[in-house]
Amino acid sequence: MGDVQVDSRTVAPALVRVASMLTYVVALTWWVRVMGIPKQALPAFAWIGLATIAWNILAPWRTHLEFLRDWSIPLAVLTVYLYSRGIADDLGFASVHVTAPIEVDRRLFGGTLPTEHLQAKLCGNPCDRTSPRQWYDVVLTTVYYSHFVVALTIAGVLWLRDRSAWVWFMRRYLALNILALVVYITYPMAPPWLAAQQGAISDHVARITGRGWYDLKAGDFHQKLSAVGNPVAAMPSLHAAVSLFVALYGASRLRSRWRWLLLLYPLTMAFTLVYYAEHYVIDILAGYAVTGLVLWGSARWEHSRAQDRPGRVRPAAIPHQVRRS
Repeated sequence: MGDVQVDSRTVAPALVRVASMLTYVVALTWWVRVMGIPKQALPAFAWIGLATIAWNILAPWRTHLEFLRDWSIPLAVLTVYLYSRGIADDLGFASVHVTAPIEVDRRLFGGTLPTEHLQAKLCGNPCDRTSPRQWYDVVLTTVYYSHFVVALTIAGVLWLRDRSAWVWFMRRYLALNILALVVYITYPMAPPWLAAQQGAISDHVARITGRGWYDLKAGDFHQKLSAVGNPVAAMPSLHAAVSLFVALYGASRLRSRWRWLLLLYPLTMAFTLVYYAEHYVIDILAGYAVTGLVLWGSARWEHSRAQDRPGRVRPAAIPHQVRRS
């Protein structure tokens, strides 16, 4: 048998890519351990940009500069969202709603407030963020924090592989954030943990979002993630909206009969948000409604543009994937 010939021109670039990606993973891991998950727009986009450079490490620099060109508008929009969300309750457009969502949730569940019930059953009474965690706390805390990385990670992959799909995805992701911000400004609302502090519900209800990672010396992640935030930006739940959007997008792209299992992601996120006293059930339903409105509105807008410009195809359907190296 003859010797197997290996093309060094193929192997060398592959090894360089592996080395650059390993370096990236080590650097990102260090950052997360020291600084926390990059939630704010600038560090999040910076790490996504570094990932695209690491993946295409041998590409010319003008290729990498395309990232700055394409992602500058999303960065500006999300930066405005982040800081506007932080001052939304100071703008004075409306008073903070405290009791209305409590009444709605109790009507939906026969007089029982789901957050009170879940914390009493799964955490204890009173519930403490620092008490011994259960296995499901680790899972649920991980699901909660995935909100800050999953959608933007998908966007980064799409930007590398299919720019038209990236535009489709990013347009809807930004629309979700903008529409949620409008509601935060016009309808500020206290989440369950804040309502408990104000005496509107049982004072045994606590914000235990970091509970699952507390024993891992990562319990302060929630404080780091909330560096710029607004405690009354709760209606609708953007966590619920984005998780449903991501799941529907994934299910529409895949062809496996198991693809609808992706819907377990928004359902688990919803359970997490209620259990951890971050949101009421009505907030989550409102988040789902926002997702539906954005998907419908984006499709209508794209269809209208396609009719206005017959020579330019702008399908509302999700673009087929085109690989980019």
